[in-house]
Amino acid sequence: MNAVQRKDHLDGLAVGILLACCMFWGLQQILVKSIVHEVAPLFQASLRCIGACALLLIWCRVRGIRLFEHDGSLWAGLLAGGLFAAEFACIYLGLRHTTASRLTVFLYTSPFWVAVLVPLFVRSERLRPVQWLGLGCAFVAVVFALREALGMGGSATGDLLGLAAGALWGLTTVSIRATGLTRISPEKLLFYQIATTAVAVPWISLALGEHWTFEGWSPLAWGSMLAQTVVGAFASYLAWMWMLGRYPATRISVFVFLTPLFALLFGTLLLGEPVTTTLLVALGLVAVGIVLVNRKPG
Repeated sequence: MNAVQRKDHLDGLAVGILLACCMFWGLQQILVKSIVHEVAPLFQASLRCIGACALLLIWCRVRGIRLFEHDGSLWAGLLAGGLFAAEFACIYLGLRHTTASRLTVFLYTSPFWVAVLVPLFVRSERLRPVQWLGLGCAFVAVVFALREALGMGGSATGDLLGLAAGALWGLTTVSIRATGLTRISPEKLLFYQIATTAVAVPWISLALGEHWTFEGWSPLAWGSMLAQTVVGAFASYLAWMWMLGRYPATRISVFVFLTPLFALLFGTLLLGEPVTTTLLVALGLVAVGIVLVNRKPG
């Protein structure tokens, strides 16, 4: 296997891919919410991971990529997959106790876990003070945008599950960088995570009493699940795994702060919600934070 040439900064291709991923992940929140009365949340997560596994197997077969060869990555891959599956479980369990907006604030603490822990294993990813300022600026922007939701509809259980989901998301990235999983193909790295989720999450869904049925699904439900599977769990996650193998994790992680703001923006465009000054200010603050985190030293 040829060694992957890593870069120490984000180029135009990286920024474009990250913006596209975060934009879709923001839209995905709308897609999940729009059909939750037809398709239970963990049922949705199960279906998109099962479907993404099937697509990934086809993709690898066509491209001649081996997923099951012995390369010493099994235990590290299962660790990353377990963390990934646990994150989804915490998110959807948290939504049973708190609002989506409130949980989002706690979920997007994940870049701080990456920024604190990845440099312990990869010293080249240590952030400078101005980059920490940028990270904090982006997080404050998300809290500012969702500040009204923080005061309503929450519970200690929901908040803790949201915080746990954020930690697990960050720890998934840390485990990938710390164990050297970036040396394997992005396809195999993704397979560890979505396959583990496809095996574990359906049992949680059934244990919580979610109803599994395809009867009476609307065209919106079918379209939402198709987009979540093909673009979300397959294409966008594969692109993210590819990015982790080539660019600094601490610098790409800050982009995820755009996701909840894109969700608010799509709510404006698709659900007729008003464009507020708060949203525009928050988008500006996240942009400033991203620039500071990715600014090269003088």
